[in-house]
Amino acid sequence: MIISRTPLRLSFFGGGTDYPAWFLRHGGAVLGSAIDKYSFITANRFPGKLFDYSLRVSYRKVELVKDIQDIEHRVYRECLKYCGLERDIELHNIADLPAFTGLGSSSSFTVGLLKVLYAFKGEPISSQELGYRAIEMEHRILKEHVGCQDQMLAAVGGLNVIEFRALDDIRVTPVELPAARLQELEAHLLLLFTKITRRAQDAAADQIERTDRNTDALHRIRALVDQGVEILTGSADMLAFGRLLHASWQLKHQLSEKIAPPVIHELYQRGLDQGAVGGKLLGAGGGGFILFFVPPERHADIRRAFPDHEIIDVSLCAPGASIIFES
Repeated sequence: MIISRTPLRLSFFGGGTDYPAWFLRHGGAVLGSAIDKYSFITANRFPGKLFDYSLRVSYRKVELVKDIQDIEHRVYRECLKYCGLERDIELHNIADLPAFTGLGSSSSFTVGLLKVLYAFKGEPISSQELGYRAIEMEHRILKEHVGCQDQMLAAVGGLNVIEFRALDDIRVTPVELPAARLQELEAHLLLLFTKITRRAQDAAADQIERTDRNTDALHRIRALVDQGVEILTGSADMLAFGRLLHASWQLKHQLSEKIAPPVIHELYQRGLDQGAVGGKLLGAGGGGFILFFVPPERHADIRRAFPDHEIIDVSLCAPGASIIFES
């Protein structure tokens, strides 16, 4: 048995500039971090000759098939084909948080699956190369309307600025913070589950289609990355980071009407009314988790204001995709 563990992620600034439709012409960058919530995938050798099927994959359902083409789950099917593994393997996935909630779970699944398949084959792969191959899988093979930050953050882990120049030219620069500064940042973060799940590419497709109309907003969104890093690595009051998140929230809504339906605006405003300095809807939009930036002394107020919503704490700088068990 081999088990891979792959982190989910938070994106603070720059989302929208990581789509090839934008960065291949203008360049792009994001500031984001892997978090201590994970996707796990196990791989086992499977004696297909002893059964009436040769492949077993499980997720929300279990698929038992003789031919790889009969696997309904597109990512399982295409990653297995990509790695040249077409029989005699059993795969199983579990995760700490639900899918389609804005934390990059789809890309974490792809990254973790490729990681465990390469380990199954006995082929080492670097973290950055793993990110590139996950991007190739999602863009070229699966033809998903997704950006390129999630795959790299899942593969390399940590708190980083990721600069996008081409699909095969992505620079990852770690943001090094003293332990006390990192803890101060984490102490201001709360994740609120909106109870709305959605496929990221549904909202992303509309943003991509509107790229040429959003040029000014996207340039300003890119500039927020540098401002965010300056705040974190300098001596500014940490609340300045929260206020910058609020500025990003206002800019992001110019990209597409599908980013935040009225119910999301209501939840965000309720958070501001109870002490949040700023925040953002994570992922491409439509639902999922809202990240609130809240002074620690106001956390209890936020929790009381949302009695019917799950609120979780997170730690940043989680390690990238790794093999945590092999026997």
